Amino acid sequence: MSRLLPLLAFIAVALLLFVGVRMNSGKDNSAIPSPLIGKTAPAMLLPELVLPESRLGIADLKGKAYVLNVWGSWCVSCRVEHPVITELAQSGTVVVGYNYKDSPEDAARWLARYGNPFALVVQDRDGQAALDWGIYGAPETFVIDTTGVVRFKHVGPLTPEIVQEKILPLLPEAL
Repeated sequence: MSRLLPLLAFIAVALLLFVGVRMNSGKDNSAIPSPLIGKTAPAMLLPELVLPESRLGIADLKGKAYVLNVWGSWCVSCRVEHPVITELAQSGTVVVGYNYKDSPEDAARWLARYGNPFALVVQDRDGQAALDWGIYGAPETFVIDTTGVVRFKHVGPLTPEIVQEKILPLLPEAL
């Protein structure tokens, strides 16, 4: 019996993992609820990428509905979603880039290589302002209305379907 104990323990752990995976299949893990939804966007005062001596705050954007896209040159998924962000910006949506935990040189080089769809880019080199937003990685995307209220948050790369079904419906209301 003592020889079977490790085998039984392994089977029990494997069974628990299998059940856990099966219970989570089909769930949208990108739809992480945010406590910011329906609340005023957190204050921030961050340098602009192209003009580091210039600081941009949320108050500077009030009166405009916009999409805030968190990205970094180090982020593989950001490269995957970049064509979707570019298309969103080309549709007339104001897209603000939030460069997260990146060097200005790497960010500028990345934008030069892949194109800059952003109306402007703010930079959070150390990630401190991201804490107030609940940002813990990239890419993440927020929709903020004309009154400065957060209407939507998406974790992970955007797809054309997410833009069509989740983001664009919020913009006419915000505008």
